[in-house]
Amino acid sequence: MPSGGARHGIIVSIPDLRFIGYVLGLLLFMIALMIGAIAVVDALAERGNWHVMVGASAPIFALGGSLILSCRGGSFELDRRQAFLLTLLSWLTLVSFGALPFVLGVSGMSYTDAFFEAMSALTTTGSTVLTNLDHMPADLLLWRGFMQWIGGIGIIVMAVAMLPFLKVGGMQLFRMESSDRSAKVLPRLTDFVGNIVVIYILLTFLCAVAFRMAGMTVLEAAVHAMTTISTGGFSTSDQSIGHFRSASIEWITILFMILGSLPFVLYIQLLRGYSRRFWIDRQVGVLLMLLLLSALLLTLWMTMHDPRSPLELFRAALFNIVSVVTTTGFASEDYSLWGEAPAMAFFFLTFIGGCAGSTSGGMKVYRLMVAFELLRQTMQRLVRPHAVLPHRESDHKLTDALITSVLTFLFVYVATVGVLTLGLSLVGLDLMTSLSGAATAVGNVGPGLGPVIGPAGNFAPLPDSAKWLLAAGMLLGRLEMMTALVMFRLDFWRP
Repeated sequence: MPSGGARHGIIVSIPDLRFIGYVLGLLLFMIALMIGAIAVVDALAERGNWHVMVGASAPIFALGGSLILSCRGGSFELDRRQAFLLTLLSWLTLVSFGALPFVLGVSGMSYTDAFFEAMSALTTTGSTVLTNLDHMPADLLLWRGFMQWIGGIGIIVMAVAMLPFLKVGGMQLFRMESSDRSAKVLPRLTDFVGNIVVIYILLTFLCAVAFRMAGMTVLEAAVHAMTTISTGGFSTSDQSIGHFRSASIEWITILFMILGSLPFVLYIQLLRGYSRRFWIDRQVGVLLMLLLLSALLLTLWMTMHDPRSPLELFRAALFNIVSVVTTTGFASEDYSLWGEAPAMAFFFLTFIGGCAGSTSGGMKVYRLMVAFELLRQTMQRLVRPHAVLPHRESDHKLTDALITSVLTFLFVYVATVGVLTLGLSLVGLDLMTSLSGAATAVGNVGPGLGPVIGPAGNFAPLPDSAKWLLAAGMLLGRLEMMTALVMFRLDFWRP
């Protein structure tokens, strides 16, 4: 219920929270149903761990039902403040209660570790504090993968429904990246979201079938399909994809990691008969060229230090580069052992990310394309100071609002990584762990660098304070900073 007050001349207005509470209740109800469904699957498979999932779902179900009943009657029209608040609270609610199966199902697991694991799952980061995954109960492995799958589709839906308020997302963002900028891809928002969900499910199914045919078990194929399309990176083994020692599985993973990092609007256009737009989209071309050139350069470097065949080296280089750039976080081997130069290259690749309008994190290729175009024009003006150079990226005009939003985002992104690095250093982490941990958290990548949190490492040894800081970085990165940071402005709460 709206309320307001004045103190020292500052007027603050609290938006109507009943609709927000109602939606949060629905989300809790949905979490309880999903956990319950996994319990049913576990019971039918006679694995004997179903009672853990039932124990986790029961209190969530009760709380969700209570919120739904108590918050009925609120206005169903969201204003700007309610939309921002609902977005942040939705992710925090899903993480906070999605952590319960880990608390109940993993012996000795603290809520801090469970919250970290759930945040990493829902934000599709892929960092983990769990060990001995090869012998973990199937229901927990399935819940980890399912949370990443939900987080992947969730960020796309948020981009459509929420980010238009920021002028850098939603329909504007999807049009901005596609060749058709004259109108919305589909006339109605619900149709657009519905098509994306169908495509997301279809890609996941195809990926699972391919993994199963390549030799994975049903559980392994299902979990890895969900975490590949969502570019999340959770695996059923401590050795990640390297556990399978299969070239075919690695090539399948490479393909579907790339598919998950492409703008989903292009899949809609492809299904509607506009196949040419899929192949000529410049953002996609830049991403694919970056992946190929980076893999070739790394392969060339590795041939001087590794006795394996060039094809094996190229597959290893391409797999891990695609995994880092698309922010998936799988590992086929410990690339931190390849030398200082590759380690530094992987650190910088952590910042890039896939295409905007996809499930991947990072800065996003399109924003970097805009930044490089502005840099090119700035240097050109130094040579020809009186030339009239309109802001354009490829053959599309860049508006002042778009340029401002992109540059602001890049600044805030780098500043967030810097502040988080400082915070991690203050709680006792070394510089490499702090810097790579901050970069991988904000970029939602997964593994960092060094012996502790590298591709072969784990986040479990970190102090609890570091885990909470990294969890905050994951959330900020997944919400693209501004959605959360805007609520710290006093004028956000003014009527």
